[in-house]
Amino acid sequence: MTPLQSDTDTPCSRARAWDREIARLAIPAFAALISEPLFLLTDAAIVGHLGTAQLAALGIAGATVQTAIGVFIFLAYGTTSTVARQLGAGDRRSALSGGIDGLWLAALLGFAVGALTVLASPLIVDSFAPEADVRGFALTYLRIAAGGIPALLIMFAATGVLRGLQDTRTPLFVAVAANVLNVVLNLLFVYGFGWGIAGSAIGTLVAQTAAALALVLVVVKGAREYGASLAPNGAGMRMAWHTGVPLVIRTLTLRAALLLATYVAASISTDAVAAHQVAFAVWGFLAFALDAIAIAGQAITGRLLGAGDAAGARAATRRMMRWGLIGGVALGALVALTRPLVVPLFTPDPDVQQLLSTVLLVAALHQPVSGIVFVLDGVLIGAGDGRYLAWAGVLNLVAFTPMALAVWWFGGGLASLWWAFTAFMVVRMLTLTLRERGDRWLVLGATGRLAP
Repeated sequence: MTPLQSDTDTPCSRARAWDREIARLAIPAFAALISEPLFLLTDAAIVGHLGTAQLAALGIAGATVQTAIGVFIFLAYGTTSTVARQLGAGDRRSALSGGIDGLWLAALLGFAVGALTVLASPLIVDSFAPEADVRGFALTYLRIAAGGIPALLIMFAATGVLRGLQDTRTPLFVAVAANVLNVVLNLLFVYGFGWGIAGSAIGTLVAQTAAALALVLVVVKGAREYGASLAPNGAGMRMAWHTGVPLVIRTLTLRAALLLATYVAASISTDAVAAHQVAFAVWGFLAFALDAIAIAGQAITGRLLGAGDAAGARAATRRMMRWGLIGGVALGALVALTRPLVVPLFTPDPDVQQLLSTVLLVAALHQPVSGIVFVLDGVLIGAGDGRYLAWAGVLNLVAFTPMALAVWWFGGGLASLWWAFTAFMVVRMLTLTLRERGDRWLVLGATGRLAP
């Protein structure tokens, strides 16, 4: 029997209870997720008024930082799973100890990656072959922004701790406050102090650092309350890294698939790559919406398995899959119906508009598949099933590669590429649903034992 059930519960009342639990975690998570890209959007809006060279430089530096930190998203996902399992097992002190280990690992990785980015910044920027004025601005921004990488990775880990503790509201409040601070500081430093693009980088760095400190303080307060040690624990950090390595592989395979799709789009035509980038921006926003349910899945699954409740974990998973499917259908219909209004907002070029309208329809059609994929991805991460996700990621990439290259080799258009990407999402759904239908992922308890 799950914590949300009683002896007098009916199936309908249990379903409503799951819906309330999912919504309690997913709605704040969604709001926090869409606030994350606002840092770059704010910088773009402010820096864009300085000049085209500055905006191009921001694009190079921003893409570099996002790539550098994106590999380490496991600091959020893995920590959520670890903390939620211990919480479900009734050991809040161990849950917070595991969270502290995640924070120390994030700090260690953050300072290493930040320093490496600063040292390699000329090589990184030059790889984009920018013009001379763009190069100078990009170097300035990247060297400052790299200083925020430790804070960003610590934010990942601290957010993972709080999600594992079933708290998605605190990260939301901190994210909103950080974005407001970012706007104020960017305007002050860029225009008030006249620091130009450097002022934007400094403002964002300060806002990110403040957000990281706020989240860490919340976690530290909880740790002290329950007597968890704040000192670094080598064994705990190694365990956090061991848990995260499969998730790194999973993330790299996903990024490789997206990069391959962009490469093929660029080989088609300039219009095609322009439409492709806009379509992926829209697809990415839809992914944030559906990923909110996945985050609820991470927290709920980890807690239930930690409590030894395999039946509850499966029931919650099926309910979240239902909501993922419903959300995907709703978002897909929204995109399909609003295409005539949305497409002209991104480009006045009629050729690009036509391509974009077509690929957005393809993207709309596979949103129900995406809804199931994102939910099951979150559930299996919450279950600590990273090794399977890593192998499945490799298999999915192997399946997608010949389809994408066939579009390039046979001169297919952008619509063909997006149908290939739809097939990639279907393959992901198949590998995930195959795992969900079995029992291998239902590992119970804080230490883990296979469910019967």
